[in-house]
Amino acid sequence: MSMLSIFYAVLFNVAAIVLFAGLANRIRRYAGSPAPLKIATTPAPMTQSGVYWRLVREVVYFESLFKSSKWTWIFGWAFHFTLFLVTLRHLRYFQEPVWLPVAMIQPFGTYGGFVMVAALGGLWARRWLVDRVRYISTPSDHLHLALLMLIGISGLTMRFVSHTDIVAVKAFMLGLMRFDWQPLPADPVLLVHLGLVAILMIIFPLSKLLHAPGLFFSPTRNQTDNAREVRHVSAWAAALEKRP
Repeated sequence: MSMLSIFYAVLFNVAAIVLFAGLANRIRRYAGSPAPLKIATTPAPMTQSGVYWRLVREVVYFESLFKSSKWTWIFGWAFHFTLFLVTLRHLRYFQEPVWLPVAMIQPFGTYGGFVMVAALGGLWARRWLVDRVRYISTPSDHLHLALLMLIGISGLTMRFVSHTDIVAVKAFMLGLMRFDWQPLPADPVLLVHLGLVAILMIIFPLSKLLHAPGLFFSPTRNQTDNAREVRHVSAWAAALEKRP
């Protein structure tokens, strides 16, 4: 096996370790952060079941973003939804045999890539054209969007312009999962695409891109609006009250 294949095999193993360890550490930190006050964003549900339904609406429909900015919601929701489709489509490289739902989603994931890149373009344009957003945008914000767009563009290039040996790519990915490394095609576009994906995996748990788990631990979203009915005492505050 070539040194190139070995390099990418090691790279993806390291990227996977960083991704999952980083996610676990970030979720642990979120779960351990104290919430000393009732600070639910009103109007908020007054029951726990209402909180669950609010989180579902936020995750699936981006409810708060829809109420805040319709244009941002269009681009943001379109990007996340098509990213979900594209991710499901790529599951075929990690399955043998391929599950029927994954096989059925293939054409939707393929053309969803165009929508994903267009939506990223809209989100990036927003950071340049809207004064208040341009003012608070940092270089990392632009680099994250550029990275995601390059991943999408390189993937579409392989699909419609410069084709690669997807059978060999699947064998490589399955080999990574089974600890049986296989040769990787040396196509330049494929190597760029996989390299960018590995970079995304490494920086994901360390960057602003990791906002999905934080939603479930946000006191403004996961608390009931019952401050008048029930006194809120966090675990660390209750421990202090028990001290003599």
